[in-house]
Amino acid sequence: MLYGKYTGYITMTFVIDAHTHSVASGHAYSTIDELARGARQKGLSGFVVADHGPAMPGTTHPYHFGNLRILPEYIEGVRCYKGIEANIMNERGEIDLEAHLIARLDFVLAGFHEICFASQGIVKNTETLVATLANPLVDAISHPGNPSYPIDIEVVVEAARSYGKALEINDSSFRIRKGSDENCLHIARTCVEKACLMVTGSDAHYYLDVGRFDEVHKILTAAGAPEELVITTSFKRFDDFVQARRSERKKYAAVS
Repeated sequence: MLYGKYTGYITMTFVIDAHTHSVASGHAYSTIDELARGARQKGLSGFVVADHGPAMPGTTHPYHFGNLRILPEYIEGVRCYKGIEANIMNERGEIDLEAHLIARLDFVLAGFHEICFASQGIVKNTETLVATLANPLVDAISHPGNPSYPIDIEVVVEAARSYGKALEINDSSFRIRKGSDENCLHIARTCVEKACLMVTGSDAHYYLDVGRFDEVHKILTAAGAPEELVITTSFKRFDDFVQARRSERKKYAAVS
């Protein structure tokens, strides 16, 4: 894979995996305890269990997300953030979980999935992601480099920066979303240019893939990304983001 050239030298360590799936997603194969074990084995400080929202066939009931609060903060000595990979449902950027349940979560990814929202072309896809970023319930966009959903990257990155949201660089995309390489590099470089926050996710559907960031590291190195923009390189940076966003979501849910 060719990611272009960067003349600087970056040593970047990821301490949080912001995107993992448990058996609750229906097409993933590890328990939350196993995900935590995988995170510990990779030396991570934390991980987000981000099972698919209820509109995804085969996934879990909304009650699952409401009851994640019973889980301890630390499992296997690793911080377990309770989250969701919500499905973008329409051009208004609405997602598939009610606000009062979303307010209980630590981290909310939202992304395009073909079975829930078909690609509408670059203009509508872009407008939809901008609307999703404007949605106060959403913290970050999952795998925005998916070539099945072409977007105007500059417009989406500017919207994410403006709303204080993050864009994910997803390691799994380089294996299962063929053609993501160029888009992800473009996103990363534009985030650097516009000072937009990024998160890194393995998108692990099996515990041994938790913390798998080989291709993400190459992309961010090629983009010359500074650590302060990649919030998963610091436990404090990620946790501060989580706490601030959770507070905003709770305020919105209380009045919606």
